[in-house]
Amino acid sequence: MSFLQIQERQGCLSAMHILIKEDEIAFLVGHSGTLAIAKTKGHFFYLETELEEIVLFTDPEDLIVASSRGTGEKVMRGLCCTIYQLRELCAPLIVLPKGHRASPRLKTVVSIGPCTRLSCKIEPGTHPEQDVLCGSEEFHEAQVLAKPGGAEILGIASKECNIIVQKL
Repeated sequence: MSFLQIQERQGCLSAMHILIKEDEIAFLVGHSGTLAIAKTKGHFFYLETELEEIVLFTDPEDLIVASSRGTGEKVMRGLCCTIYQLRELCAPLIVLPKGHRASPRLKTVVSIGPCTRLSCKIEPGTHPEQDVLCGSEEFHEAQVLAKPGGAEILGIASKECNIIVQKL
């Protein structure tokens, strides 16, 4: 069973600490969006852009953060499959060029690394920088930070989302 600790920091900014084992995935389910978080296990990932292929090396505590502008069982299963394909099947991350016609149709977007900033004001799937991720409005300006044994989420009030941790 995973552990969640919430503490107040600097007034209304809260920090949530979620313990995530290597074989687990944590979901933060809001009113209109869902985040999924899992450990990278120190794997490397291929990042494909229009111009180049980048190999992204990670530490075992780094995170894969996937975001969807939807909620419910179907969305959670999709996010779980996305993370599984990237981490266990070595599927590449695809970065679309800015203004690509498929960007508004993306159902899931992903960031990999020690820190992910969420924004509802960016174009989905077009950011090769792995520290920014498109998210729903309720997660705007939140941060997901890798921590030993889990993750720290800054800027999301605990009453705004449900946290579910399960086997990946």
